[in-house]
Amino acid sequence: MLIRLFLTISCGMILLTTLATAGHDQGSEDTSFLPGDHPAIQYSKAPLEDPVARLGRKLENGKAKLEFSSKGFGYLPSLLKNLGVNPDSQMLVFSKTSFQAARISPRFPRALFFNDTVVVGSVQGGDVLELAALDPLEGIVFYTLDVNKSDQPRFDRRDVCLQCHQGPATIGVPGIMIASVFADSSGMPAFRFGEPVTDQRTPFEERWGGWYVSGTHGTQQHRGNAVAPDFHFPDALETQGTLNLMSLARKFDATGYLSGVSDIVALMTMEHQTRMTNLITRVSWEARIAESEGKTEDPVVRNHIDSDVEALVRYMLFADEVPLHDEIKGVSTFTETFPQHGPRDQKGRSLRDFDLRTRVFRYPISYMVYSEAFDAIPKATRERIYQRIYDVLSGNDHSPAFTRLSDDDRSAALAILRDTKANLPAYWGKPASKQP
Repeated sequence: MLIRLFLTISCGMILLTTLATAGHDQGSEDTSFLPGDHPAIQYSKAPLEDPVARLGRKLENGKAKLEFSSKGFGYLPSLLKNLGVNPDSQMLVFSKTSFQAARISPRFPRALFFNDTVVVGSVQGGDVLELAALDPLEGIVFYTLDVNKSDQPRFDRRDVCLQCHQGPATIGVPGIMIASVFADSSGMPAFRFGEPVTDQRTPFEERWGGWYVSGTHGTQQHRGNAVAPDFHFPDALETQGTLNLMSLARKFDATGYLSGVSDIVALMTMEHQTRMTNLITRVSWEARIAESEGKTEDPVVRNHIDSDVEALVRYMLFADEVPLHDEIKGVSTFTETFPQHGPRDQKGRSLRDFDLRTRVFRYPISYMVYSEAFDAIPKATRERIYQRIYDVLSGNDHSPAFTRLSDDDRSAALAILRDTKANLPAYWGKPASKQP
């Protein structure tokens, strides 16, 4: 997913894929490359259980079918339906940051759709649909689907995408990211400024360069919806009329798109999910490699894994999330539909519930704790993660890293997990009794 060169033009990828370095301090975070060809990983050879691989097998044996739309959308609507991706998650990126870059511009942005485990990209006039899917063991796997009607549509795996999608921006494993660029009126990024990765830790004003953003955010500034009219001054964005936009009708013609919005709440959700996914993959790979080499007790290896476990826990508990100063409001139904897809505790609370006033989510632990990828982390390492989460949420750990978590927030998150997460360690205690 990243690399210092603009490799995304030649390799196919899905999320804003051009990165150099993160747009914020990552401290001593380990972003070293982990070998996908290691016997414990076998990224290119191992059997896959990601949603796209599963759907591909169903297409082959006739248990599923992709319908070709006569309304100009091709396979896209049927593909989203089969993968369980809601169209209201649509995000639009107009920077030329895809291998189909020649067809992308502010007039013809690339549409991205996602759920917890899949991202689907569609380019107007493109040759293929782009897909990135989360496999429980292998991390993010990349595919394309030919847009032309076929008697037997099939997914083609695209490991060439790792040229851009495995590097420092993805913490050294196959992953996804969102980046913020300075784009000119054609959508071409200014390479000299790099393409910083953005996530929940990134200052609001540095986000979404090269993206369209629909929704309101008060006085908070961002780089979305803006281009640099003079290529000699690529960081001088024309920002008049680019903030708090409820409609993008003046920016591009939405004919040919499933909708004309690029929802701000969807964007912020995806920003959280990208790094969370990459952290889970990294910790899982490290643990599997260490176990296969018999080095789980090696002090150096143990230190590396412990460091990455701590990074995962801090991010999962939103310890370094940049606070919101004004309320965020989206324009699609995403804010209502996204919370409907997760489990709720006995009080009706869900880790997918939004706050959108001072932070993105209401409760301070990521919904990705429910993912198959999290459960696939080797047991010993997963137990260490559970212990750290419990230490923080139970109030045993009041270190400076987690001071932003109130006692009420910790208590609520702990109770929700007890009610909704299977196979928690015994010391977490029994779930709360049923309410009358």
